[in-house]
Amino acid sequence: MPQPINVLLVSTANGARSILAESLLNNWGASRFRGYSAGSTSSGSVHPYALRLLRDFDLPTEGLRSKSWNEFLTPGAPVMDFVFTLCDEVAGQPAWPGRPVTAHWGLPDPKVLRETDVDQWQGFRDLLRSLENWIKPFVALPFVALDRRALEQRVEAIGEIHPKRA
Repeated sequence: MPQPINVLLVSTANGARSILAESLLNNWGASRFRGYSAGSTSSGSVHPYALRLLRDFDLPTEGLRSKSWNEFLTPGAPVMDFVFTLCDEVAGQPAWPGRPVTAHWGLPDPKVLRETDVDQWQGFRDLLRSLENWIKPFVALPFVALDRRALEQRVEAIGEIHPKRA
């Protein structure tokens, strides 16, 4: 069986966007992919709405935790094939070992854009739908048939699919 494709999904706090993306990738990528998530300044906790939403949709939550991207910059860390940044604050940072294909798939933080709990919950649902619109086409790419440049173009194009803005 071939090695899974390692994908790191990065946000600032690693409490919502990248956590949801990690779960979605591991769900739809099955044995072909291994999703990881991290944050530039890890909050140390996963937002309760993120966990609740994943459970509501029967998506994996086991092992999810908020962690620093430093875990993936140390010797012995898994080598990434792809790194996707999910918020503008971390786009293009840092230089990742192993020369992974990188792309910026920026999304608003559902925790700060909503005033009420109902609005915030809807923001998390919108976020999950936006991530679905990016991760499903990503896992469907014909990786074997594409060279590095073609992969770079495809993952950039996926990130240009505009999420629904509330």
